[in-house]
Amino acid sequence: MKRVLIVASVISFIEWFNKENVDFLRSTLGCEVHIACDFEYMLDTDEERTKTYIQKLCNDGVVLHNICFDRSPFGKRNVRAFKELSNVINGTYFDLIHCHTPAASMMTRLAAVKTRKKGTVVMYTCHGFHFHNASPKKNWIMYYPVERFLSHFCDYIVTINKEDYNRAKTFSAKNVRYIPSVGVDINRIRNTVVNKAEYKKQIGVPEDAVMLLSVGEMIERKNHEVIIKALGLLDRKDIYYVICGKGPLREYLCDMADKLGIGDRVIFLGFRKDIPELCNTADISAFPSRIEGLGLAGIEAMAAGVPLVSSNVHGILDYVIDGKTGYACDPEDARAFADAIEKLCKDSTLRESMRENCLKAVEPFEINNALNEMWNIYKEVL
Repeated sequence: MKRVLIVASVISFIEWFNKENVDFLRSTLGCEVHIACDFEYMLDTDEERTKTYIQKLCNDGVVLHNICFDRSPFGKRNVRAFKELSNVINGTYFDLIHCHTPAASMMTRLAAVKTRKKGTVVMYTCHGFHFHNASPKKNWIMYYPVERFLSHFCDYIVTINKEDYNRAKTFSAKNVRYIPSVGVDINRIRNTVVNKAEYKKQIGVPEDAVMLLSVGEMIERKNHEVIIKALGLLDRKDIYYVICGKGPLREYLCDMADKLGIGDRVIFLGFRKDIPELCNTADISAFPSRIEGLGLAGIEAMAAGVPLVSSNVHGILDYVIDGKTGYACDPEDARAFADAIEKLCKDSTLRESMRENCLKAVEPFEINNALNEMWNIYKEVL
């Protein structure tokens, strides 16, 4: 029986983006699957659901290694995490080690140097390089040399957007592949039927108001603040901004909204399980990330036919078509976001005309397309 080790920073990442891959490796390819990550961190997920998933992994015979990674490569806990990860990697021979998330992947590639010489294949899925065409110089200075150097220590780099794919091909890994992320169940979202007026009422949005929706963790990278600033620039009382997600910046964002006089129109829903329903209730979606490998939340909104007001960076540009599926703006330009939101708010006909463009643009990211691409790589390796 072949052994596979999957490494990521936190268990929610495995649950959200890799559970189908874990099942494929275990059930279809017959592998013994190990997972190394922080199984205790629950601040970005629904704790009850994630604990249920962990129990399922145990019941399925997946071997769990609890390693408390820091998300920052410079975090103090990573010294201990590296030692623990090295013990796991050098204590058991793995045919494949597949790593995700920046800090955990950096440590994995370094910890696997010896076992790679014995035949272990090391694969790194990049969910978005921190350096890209629109990123600041400091990102290039800090992260580009590191990723280029570490590409010597892996056999495969898998990318989820085309900009990263083209850049990774200039690195040292022998195999560079592109997959359309982990995919979205587009048909499920498209076929979800809701009573928009009733759903708006349930979450505190007036029936005749424009609902602007963002789904994403409240962290600096997701950049919710630029949308709040944009709404503060608009003299409109009919726009309600609904944010789904957890995170450390909630209080900061709430205070900002209050100071701009729009606190009563910014609604924090927390972690939600009804994203398909919320996407089909929204009139506009906002996705202003500063960095985004691809961004499933943007694809989910467009799968409901909802036009997107997004940043114009990185993987988002793989599916956003400015002026056809919504509008793409500089992530720091609140005025540009305000103008884009204003255009879509005042013209329901324009929003409806973008519906078919949105549905067409997300077709390549249908879940089965993405999974099959990844599974073909697994079959090639194993």
